[in-house]
Amino acid sequence: MPCDFDGDGDNDLLVACADVPSNGIYFFENTSGESFPVFKPGVWLCPAKQNMTIHYDQSGWEIQQENHRFPAFSKRDFVTEILVEYQPTFPLGRDKQWKRYDYDGDGVLDLVIGASDWEEYGWDNAFNEKGEWTRGPLHGYVYFIKNLGTEDAPKWAEAVQIKAGDKPVDVYGCPSPNLADWDGDGDLDLLCGEFLDKLTYFENVGTRTVPRYAVGRILADAQGPICMELEMMQVVAYDWDRDGDTDLVIAQEDGRVAWLECKGGSPGQVPTFVAPRFFQQEADRVKVGALCTPVSVDWDADGDEDLIVGDTAGFLNWVENLDGNNPPRWAAPVRLSATGQIIRIQAGKNGSIQGPAEAKWGYTVPEVADWDQDGFLDILINSIWGKVQWYRNPGKPGALDLEAARPIEVAWDGPAPKPAWVWWNPEGKALVTQWRTSPRVRDFNDDGLKDLAMLDVEGRLAFFKRERRDGQLTLLPPQYIFQDEQGQPLRLNESLAGRSGRRKLTFADWDGDGRQDILINGKNIDFLRNIGDSANPYRFKNEGKVDSYVLAGHDTCPAVTDWNRDGRVELLIGAEDGFLYRLSPVVAPVEKTGTAMVR
Repeated sequence: MPCDFDGDGDNDLLVACADVPSNGIYFFENTSGESFPVFKPGVWLCPAKQNMTIHYDQSGWEIQQENHRFPAFSKRDFVTEILVEYQPTFPLGRDKQWKRYDYDGDGVLDLVIGASDWEEYGWDNAFNEKGEWTRGPLHGYVYFIKNLGTEDAPKWAEAVQIKAGDKPVDVYGCPSPNLADWDGDGDLDLLCGEFLDKLTYFENVGTRTVPRYAVGRILADAQGPICMELEMMQVVAYDWDRDGDTDLVIAQEDGRVAWLECKGGSPGQVPTFVAPRFFQQEADRVKVGALCTPVSVDWDADGDEDLIVGDTAGFLNWVENLDGNNPPRWAAPVRLSATGQIIRIQAGKNGSIQGPAEAKWGYTVPEVADWDQDGFLDILINSIWGKVQWYRNPGKPGALDLEAARPIEVAWDGPAPKPAWVWWNPEGKALVTQWRTSPRVRDFNDDGLKDLAMLDVEGRLAFFKRERRDGQLTLLPPQYIFQDEQGQPLRLNESLAGRSGRRKLTFADWDGDGRQDILINGKNIDFLRNIGDSANPYRFKNEGKVDSYVLAGHDTCPAVTDWNRDGRVELLIGAEDGFLYRLSPVVAPVEKTGTAMVR
């Protein structure tokens, strides 16, 4: 929500995050007055709600959230609200984007509402054997509700679905409708975002008082369609650089905000925009995307623990520990590459069991280990695909460019198994399992070889033993040495399709009794205490959350550190918001106090 919040004459940013654990409206101050400033770190102002928008007119700006207006927000009154007494009669999906415009030029503000429709899409498990999505697309519709009354006493007409050509305006979900005169002909054109990454321009070929929209055209530059790097776009039309034309300010799922500068337009032409430039802020807390998945390891072999981190966007990031202190000082995240290309795993149109709406997501979950046992740390990775791969280190501590991805292969007795809902077949001996789960490398049987533990195709935690055969390291089919409290194979997810997988875990002696416990994702992190004995050394009892602080609406990811070098592990948690949270262990039994958590 771009605006001059502090009234000093330049543009600041308000950013609303309605999810946990970072719920709030944050103020990012522009102290330089430049059009592309480095903002101050965000300052929390008040709680946030879903579907917040901003309205601009000659008197200033105002925050709105569905049926609620906050007329004094600019005066730092975050409580006073005005109820907008209109109840939509059309279907509303997860996106309910209310905006106020004088749509028909009669001098009174009307309602323009963007609404997503997921009914035809259905969300999950609808690919045929060719990888074709058999349900429908997402829909993003826009509605006009005329104000037949006045500003102070509105009277709302029936909703009218806005059309382009002879069909309803329909983008791929989350439309973020914006009205402005982009072509300079005196009427208001329509520009929409979507759930994925593109922007669609609908030229008003009617008049200011009787709008009529042409068929939508995708914004593009010389390189092709202008795309955001990640999905779940929120689009605001705003003259950011105050040069007289209307730019776009766009947020995406990971919380970053980009400026798309408008370079002008003319009737009949699609307006020209510069490709997205992500705003910057002064260094503050470490943040890596969303649903970040850390591993703490001395990647550059300088004696302190760095971080290798995955994220929803599908990247692999290195966060260098700069000083080895407790807590450390960190460098900005750097994206790793393979054979000269930035590593980015994405679902594309058919890589996510939850359908093509997740095309830009990758959900990378890394493990760092010397997999080929040549003395250099490699990276293993699972992702949205469920294909377990590894990137070999070319032989350099701290390598930023790795060798090309290779499949983790298992000496299967027959065809490689896969989850029942995966439409494609594994190649050769590849390990394919449930999506978005942690690979964990340890020498579980103390034979000097690095083994693998991770979920199998049915959600059980499996042990893949390593052997040397004919001089080659060989990974054997799974064994089920990990047991629950009753002595049964430890099944960490019994759900199917889109609800499968998703388990992030690590092994560590959390309670200090000398046995390897399991720390596993949840709303915080759950502690699976090792209650095994010499006969069954890997038997676990779920003791519940290690802390009461809710860090996730979806899930979290645990890693262990020892920044103070006292020989006891501490817990590092990658959270929904992309921040990392630190928790020191307490004396068993675990106390659920919520007091030790630090971001």
